[in-house]
Amino acid sequence: MIPRVILFNKPYGVLSQFTDKGTEGTARPTLSGFIDESGFYPAGRLDRDSEGLMVLTDHGPLQARISNPKYKLEKTYLVMVEGTPDDTALAALRAGVSLKDGVTRPARVEMSEPPQDLWPRDPPVRFRKSVPDAWLRITISEGRNRQVRRMTAHVGLPTLRLIRVQVGDWQLNQLRPGAWRFASAQGA
Repeated sequence: MIPRVILFNKPYGVLSQFTDKGTEGTARPTLSGFIDESGFYPAGRLDRDSEGLMVLTDHGPLQARISNPKYKLEKTYLVMVEGTPDDTALAALRAGVSLKDGVTRPARVEMSEPPQDLWPRDPPVRFRKSVPDAWLRITISEGRNRQVRRMTAHVGLPTLRLIRVQVGDWQLNQLRPGAWRFASAQGA
């Protein structure tokens, strides 16, 4: 069987699953509102309040290879943080920070310009005149729960917006929020 892969740009507020088993009383948006292909499953998760690239596949072994941390598949994020990163904060992120569930693997971190073709978010990111913000490009090789958000908070830079732009060799490129396309299984 040749694995099939879907790349999806998950909008803010959408659950990274096909059904909502929550108890909030109202149905929340899920992948089923955007992807109507049967037999596909998410290879990894993306928090409800995060945006960007999700990889889905119809092939169990490929799904495990993408989502299992032992394979150290890199994931890259554009992260809008509150505050101005200094050399100490950046060095800490690069070395790995101590979180409640252990020290993170070293990350690749660099300052970034705001994305040029960034779509508006609904709801918009809060803006405060008195507090600067900045963009970072962060690449990690593990996938703990809310890891990037916890890492930036640990160094005093709370995350305001988080967009995954790459998983392995698969890239978001010009895929707009809520859109998806088929891709080659070679990206892992």
